[in-house]
Amino acid sequence: MRLRNKPWAKDMLRENDQYVIQDPELQKGKWNEVFGNNNPIHIEVGTGKGKFITGMAKANPSINYIGVELQDSVIVGALERILEDPSPNVKLLNQNAEELTTFFEQGEISRVYLNFSDPWPKNRHEKRRLTYKTYLDRYKELLIKNGEIHFKTDNQGLFEYSLKSFSEYGLLLKFVSLDLHNSDFEGNIMTEYEEKFSAKGQRIYRSEVQYRS
Repeated sequence: MRLRNKPWAKDMLRENDQYVIQDPELQKGKWNEVFGNNNPIHIEVGTGKGKFITGMAKANPSINYIGVELQDSVIVGALERILEDPSPNVKLLNQNAEELTTFFEQGEISRVYLNFSDPWPKNRHEKRRLTYKTYLDRYKELLIKNGEIHFKTDNQGLFEYSLKSFSEYGLLLKFVSLDLHNSDFEGNIMTEYEEKFSAKGQRIYRSEVQYRS
């Protein structure tokens, strides 16, 4: 899907640095100071327009949330959501997920959310999938002991690939749903894509995995 260019997005992101952290590498090891408390920190990699991360922040005020999104024309939508209804426990990073370990110290993050990531279906693009082993290495570097990844997708192929990748990496599989919206799972916060896909009757897949100590 082609992204609509928003030439004003970069300026808007810079002008709202209370929510969009401009130099996250300078905050490495200091994120609890950024939030002003010692609450757990959860990050969403590929936060899109922010429906999930802002919804989670509202639902869980005792947890701090950071949304990471590379495309400035996309993450500006998340910023607009925050400006419309501010929450003190949510920040945004307009950054590449490949650089996560530049921004966070070991043990700073309690949970990683991966929601409706690009499936990169061609075999030659496997290394770009956010559940590929090099990404799992990165998440491990910044997560607390026994930290978790929560993963949602509408793509069956990516879900099957990811379960295999998690298993081969040695992660503990804590939860799997092959049809989330027709399960008894409670407290689900939907993303923009999730709303669109589920409205079309598409199945939503979800898993929770944990790094072993």
